[in-house]
Amino acid sequence: MKRLDGKTALITGAARGIGLAFAEAYIREGARVALADIDIARAEGEAARLGNAAFAVETDVTRQDSIDAAVDATVAHFGQIDILINNAAIFTAAPIAEISRDDFTRCFDINVTGTLFTMQAVAKHMIARGQGGKIINMASQAGRRGEALVAVYCATKAAVISLTQSAALNLIEHGINVNAIAPGVVDGEHWEGVDAFFAKYENKAPGQKKREVGAAVPYGRMGTAQDLTGMAVFLASSEADYIVAQTYNVDGGQWMS
Repeated sequence: MKRLDGKTALITGAARGIGLAFAEAYIREGARVALADIDIARAEGEAARLGNAAFAVETDVTRQDSIDAAVDATVAHFGQIDILINNAAIFTAAPIAEISRDDFTRCFDINVTGTLFTMQAVAKHMIARGQGGKIINMASQAGRRGEALVAVYCATKAAVISLTQSAALNLIEHGINVNAIAPGVVDGEHWEGVDAFFAKYENKAPGQKKREVGAAVPYGRMGTAQDLTGMAVFLASSEADYIVAQTYNVDGGQWMS
């Protein structure tokens, strides 16, 4: 028997990168997965590749009607939601003197508000269904400490860790376990944008920041999306039933707690 047999997961930001790696790992472990993403064309392409166990649903986590529609569509398609991964997020960087209100608001709208209200919508379904569930929020090592050029993103991920703790204490009475994963630096297509921020503000050559942060990881390299899938499967499984309100570092040794 596979570890997630009979389970259905909704994963936000699942059309690429970490979210897609989670979807693939969950399907390998017997789950059915709704790939929720604002890029519906890419999500539909990946769902077609993954087969009948995957379903694409257009989702904008900054809009409550879109979140609610994604939950309803997933339940209509698969009959239930047992697992939620709040993975949709954006990165931003700027010195304190140059942070704009628009950039701040957009980052919080997606990373924090989107996480909270997607968690709320799925939790309502789980409570009504009465069979518990697992919610996994994507935090970051950036939520463990401040960074000179990354104040807004760091603050959003610190908020995700706090929301995870509070939601976990509230929802465990319904048999819903809420925990989080805090990756370190993870390679992927998003790093082109991250690297560009540091090239701009630290006067680094393109690719230089990426090489530097990879070399600084105690494990000896940047992480990959696949490095995170083991923890995501574990936290969604019955093996994690007694784990509540925790944020797990999966970062090659960058943060110790």
